[in-house]
Amino acid sequence: MSLRSRFERAQKKVWRLPLRPSDEKLLQLYALFKQGSVGDCSGRARGDVKQRWKWKFWKRLEGTPKEEAMLRYCDMVDALMSAGG
Repeated sequence: MSLRSRFERAQKKVWRLPLRPSDEKLLQLYALFKQGSVGDCSGRARGDVKQRWKWKFWKRLEGTPKEEAMLRYCDMVDALMSAGG
C-alpha cells in the first residue's frame, strides 16, 4: 500500500478511535495531518486559544518533509487504535 493510501485510511480511522485521545495527542495528530497534507504553516497564530494551540503544534513541525509527517500520522493513529487511546 502506498503511503498516500495509508494516510487516507488513517484519516478515516481517526474518527473511529475507541477512546478520545488527550488534548496533547489530538494537537499532535492535527499538526501531523496538516504538515502531511499542506506542508509548512504560514502566517501568524490567529483566532481563539484553541486555534493558537493548533497553530503552535503545527509550527513545531516546520521543515518536516510531508512524507515523514504522513508516516508519523499513520503510526500514531495505528498506535491509538491498538492502545485504545
